[in-house]
Amino acid sequence: MLRRLYDWCIAAAYKPYAKWLMGSVSFVESSFFPIPPDVMLIPMSLARPDKAYSYATLCTWTSVLGGMLGYAIGALLYDSVGLWLIGLYGYGDKVEAFREAYNKYGALIILLKGLTPIPYKIVTITSGFTGYNLLLFVVLSVITRGARFFFLAFLLNRYGERARTMLEERLGFWVSVGAVVMVVGIFAALYLF
Repeated sequence: MLRRLYDWCIAAAYKPYAKWLMGSVSFVESSFFPIPPDVMLIPMSLARPDKAYSYATLCTWTSVLGGMLGYAIGALLYDSVGLWLIGLYGYGDKVEAFREAYNKYGALIILLKGLTPIPYKIVTITSGFTGYNLLLFVVLSVITRGARFFFLAFLLNRYGERARTMLEERLGFWVSVGAVVMVVGIFAALYLF
């Protein structure tokens, strides 16, 4: 199954709809969808390392736009949709502590959590819920999401062929490593912050 998904993403890099699909995943991931755009960004950048920076730019801007939707959910719909989404990801009891931390460390929280495997939608919804400055939120989101996606683009552009060979030889291992990183990130968000 992993091989088919990987092969599909590699083949999609050459299709005219590829950027639309990746942009859509990046957009919805920042507000409600559980799968990060890295799932498409990495294989597509491996297939076309020359397009890695273009893909990173697309993921950055669509992620920020999706983050604005998440912000709106938190600001306008927190009592219904926002609370449900926060609860769905197991963060319901952490929201008030997170809200207090936002009053003191909002910029730092956005910058750090935007770089980690912690679901970014938690940051976007909570930013809206706490009434964090929208313009500052957008600027910080561009910085943190851009840093994340452009760092990946740099690595994939520079080491694309070697990385693709390594990934394809041990696809299951690397997917497992990615899953462990995600679980550790979510665990850290639940129990350390």
